Amino acid sequence: MKITFKLFASLTDYLPANRERGSNRVDIEVPEGASIGEIVAPFQLPQKMVHLVLVNGVFVPPAERATRRLSDGDVLAIWPPIAGG
Repeated sequence: MKITFKLFASLTDYLPANRERGSNRVDIEVPEGASIGEIVAPFQLPQKMVHLVLVNGVFVPPAERATRRLSDGDVLAIWPPIAGG
């Protein structure tokens, strides 16, 4: 199945180099019913940098990320912690 994987801010460095220039997204093929954890693992994101996770714009709590299954066409978006003020 195909999903869209989006990384924001400093996490964009973990996307494949062959993505569209300047883009923070990549369309990827993943096994049917893959979990967020299974999709993220090959990108080797530092766990402490995976702060905000959304699937189709809906927040996924940390406790559900290892088991939450995605469907064809889903959009998985991840933000690192952001500081400011």
